[in-house]
Amino acid sequence: MFSSVLSLCFCWFCYLLLFLGAGVLLAFLLYCGYVQYIHMKYDHIPGPPRDSFIFGHTASFKATEDHKVSHDVLLQWAEEYGPVCRLNFLHRVAIFSTDPESVKEYLMSPDYPKDPNTYDRLFYLFNKRFLGKGLLTDPDHQHWYKQRRIMNPAFSHTYLMQMVGVFNEKAEQLMEKLEEKADGKQQVSMHALINCVTLDVITKVAFGMELGLVEGNKTAFPEAISMVLQGMIRYLQNPFMQYMPQHWAFVEKVQKSADLLRKVGQECIMQRKQAMLNGEELPKDILTKILQVAEQEEGLDDELMLDNFITFFIAGQETTANQLSFTVMELSRQPEITQRLREEIDDIIGFKREISFEDISNLSYTTQVLKESLRLYPPGPGTSRYIKNDAEIAGIRIPGGVPIMFDTYVMGRMEKFFPNPFTFDPERFSPSAEKPYYCYFPFALGPRSCLGQVFSQLEAKVVLSKLLQRFEFNLVEGQSFEIMDTGTLRPRDGVVCTLTPRKIASK
Repeated sequence: MFSSVLSLCFCWFCYLLLFLGAGVLLAFLLYCGYVQYIHMKYDHIPGPPRDSFIFGHTASFKATEDHKVSHDVLLQWAEEYGPVCRLNFLHRVAIFSTDPESVKEYLMSPDYPKDPNTYDRLFYLFNKRFLGKGLLTDPDHQHWYKQRRIMNPAFSHTYLMQMVGVFNEKAEQLMEKLEEKADGKQQVSMHALINCVTLDVITKVAFGMELGLVEGNKTAFPEAISMVLQGMIRYLQNPFMQYMPQHWAFVEKVQKSADLLRKVGQECIMQRKQAMLNGEELPKDILTKILQVAEQEEGLDDELMLDNFITFFIAGQETTANQLSFTVMELSRQPEITQRLREEIDDIIGFKREISFEDISNLSYTTQVLKESLRLYPPGPGTSRYIKNDAEIAGIRIPGGVPIMFDTYVMGRMEKFFPNPFTFDPERFSPSAEKPYYCYFPFALGPRSCLGQVFSQLEAKVVLSKLLQRFEFNLVEGQSFEIMDTGTLRPRDGVVCTLTPRKIASK
């Protein structure tokens, strides 16, 4: 009797396995059918052969997981397949365009939201709220516009003019640190030190916090920012990695880093709000201005404020540091450009330690150099929008319901837009030069352009001017000019230099 029951149970178990197996097989076949439908719908658009039927071009981008620049893959495809290129990822398709008219159409108009499939994934980072619905990621134009209206006064020219003193103060601290090392022998990682000064600046100017990183204080912030950036790019490449045991240690570090940034941000915002309620004297920083404007505009909830806190931390520190580091790296092999820069700085600033807003406004060649640096080495190289309805780009029909990707790194390195694109030439951006036609957008374009671009370039000019005013620098042998992609683009080898004081600066 017992053996009969056992036999019956075993039979039912086998039937269950067969049923489940058949269900899984049916689901897989249906999925394959849907993938085939997507292929048939979009395969009239030019593009490279898929690496596999199911995974599409995923492997081509996986090959860049060691921090190589995936944008170089896109550059190669743009040159080979033309201004409109189809990219497949599982059952999804994305359009990659280097057509300037499409850049103009989709970036300059508020009718095309940011791609929700990409930016909604950055709401959380491994189940921890990360960028949420802040200015960078919010795909809802009306919701985004309300935030931008509240943030705008804190980033106006008038308000930022008050911040130049902090730029000078923090940059001077960096100069003092470099003077200790400027013996022509000590090797200095310029990227690491510039990272410290830009983080000191953003925390002071935006949130009234004194970190003192340049002076040698230790904090978990730089590592936390680096971890969330690495986590962001790896999460976008593989959203399932949190379920893979081999990645758990990395995922845990990213989660703790996101928690740290949000915890500090929450404390900072709560303390400032309490100070406002108590009628205390408030620092004239970006946070104060935002909270004052928010009171008049029905406010922003605390979680949304935190989303933007994280965004400011990352965008306000990482991108400016990377731009300055790339500029120093490139100037180390451009003696004529460096000399012309120094002549402008000597003429306008001289030996002054306090650079004024007017001085910054007159640094025209410095502006050209920084723009050329952003052309060749944009820290934030790409953005995307969403095409809801059917469209046509460069004569090619695009069925609606797909994201469209734009990449200033790729377009900035294409011969048809910038002759001799790998030559560092600031004359491309001289006042008499023809303005690039929608092929240069390191801060994006249109209504969703970067809120902090003026802030960033003011800071970059102050730091770069002081550096060239005071020091000669030489790149240490063995340093490459390669780029590393860690969510933003940065110099792979850290721009390690030796420095000596400029004789003219000591007269």
